[in-house]
Amino acid sequence: MTNLGAIAGNLLDKVGSFFSSIGELLQATHLPEQIKDVDFSALFTNPWFLVPFIGFIGYQIYKQAFRDLFVIALLMGVWYVSGTEYMQTLVVGDELQVNKVLPLLFGGAVVVGIIIYVYFGRSD
Repeated sequence: MTNLGAIAGNLLDKVGSFFSSIGELLQATHLPEQIKDVDFSALFTNPWFLVPFIGFIGYQIYKQAFRDLFVIALLMGVWYVSGTEYMQTLVVGDELQVNKVLPLLFGGAVVVGIIIYVYFGRSD
């Protein structure tokens, strides 16, 4: 008879080591800091980013995947808004500014609602 507890423990150890290695990789590459400190004007003038990005947008237009282009534009807008001064002042010190959370939740609900509507609400 197999010991299911030992198998589950072994599986959880492997999954835990996998996620810890991903966490170590993210810390070693400083990926969260790079995403946080993106310079948008420099990014959109960098040919190493701009050429593949324009190629991707052109390919999506060629495929007539306007729904995907709309979602990409929406997510880029969310990414831009996450770097604004409003988002930087959401947490002051160790305290969450509660009066700024409601508009943020409403905006997030609108974005998720639009994405759900675009993918599931309409027929092509």
